[in-house]
Amino acid sequence: MTTLSPTHPVRRGPRRAYSAIPGETPGTPPWRALKSLILLICVVLVLLPFLAIISTSLADTAQVTKAGGYILWPDNPSFSAYSALLSGGLVSKAMLVSVGITVVGTALSLLSSISLAYGLSRPGSFGHKPILMLLLMSLLFVPGVIPSYLMVKQLGLINSYWSLILPTMINAFNVIVLRSFFMGIPKELIDSARIDGASELSILTRIVLPLSKASVAVIGLFYAVTYWNAFFNALLYINDAAKWPMQMVLRTYVVNNAALSGGQVDAAAGAPLPPAQSLQAAILVLSIVPIVIVYPFLQRHMNKGVMVGAVKG
Repeated sequence: MTTLSPTHPVRRGPRRAYSAIPGETPGTPPWRALKSLILLICVVLVLLPFLAIISTSLADTAQVTKAGGYILWPDNPSFSAYSALLSGGLVSKAMLVSVGITVVGTALSLLSSISLAYGLSRPGSFGHKPILMLLLMSLLFVPGVIPSYLMVKQLGLINSYWSLILPTMINAFNVIVLRSFFMGIPKELIDSARIDGASELSILTRIVLPLSKASVAVIGLFYAVTYWNAFFNALLYINDAAKWPMQMVLRTYVVNNAALSGGQVDAAAGAPLPPAQSLQAAILVLSIVPIVIVYPFLQRHMNKGVMVGAVKG
């Protein structure tokens, strides 16, 4: 009997890849056709609700009434629903409030998060370990609704736009992600800048931030989406409907199906108001347009930025 020694490894043939189609490999045309069909079905299922919402917002009263709800393609596209909403004052004011809160809140959140993350990334900085411990504890112990409300009320922020920004201005997870990225910057760069007499502010603005554009862009997008989509704080702290952000309007008139009054929409002279389904669909479209516009400009940073803090193999 012949024995195989360790110096003569057993040769095995190429392993066949698993295929859902009997007798076919992943590289054959039937397999590629099946994958293309599955992807096409997924794309259609994702795009179909968007198409229905946009088409309903552009449909006229007769078509919506005949369909009894949402439609997939408008026969006579019209922007009457958008015109009525933006002319009425409620939605246009809510859009301005949401844009203002998102811009100001994102700027303040980035400023505070970058400053805190940079300080925590420098070993030996003042209060480094206690502040980091408090930051980590905030991920485990989240304050409840009642303590948060009492704190905001004690600070006199009820019915103030600051109540929509200050309670969520710093996100501990985002700070930790930025800190991990800052710690990955070569220490030699920072030491050479210190030898040249650069201050910590100069090091942060001229060395660290230019090297961290991807991570800062992604964290900024996270903050912007959070501020834009937030409605719960407005539900708690804003009692004046004139100060509602867009998501509060969306919740009230789309999710809760409340009726829009004549003073909140303004149709053209002599023209009837658009149907309720068209108005609700138009509010939905207006609520997602800003993020859809901003995302393509930051998309090129997403692949690199979302990997910040990942475990390297």
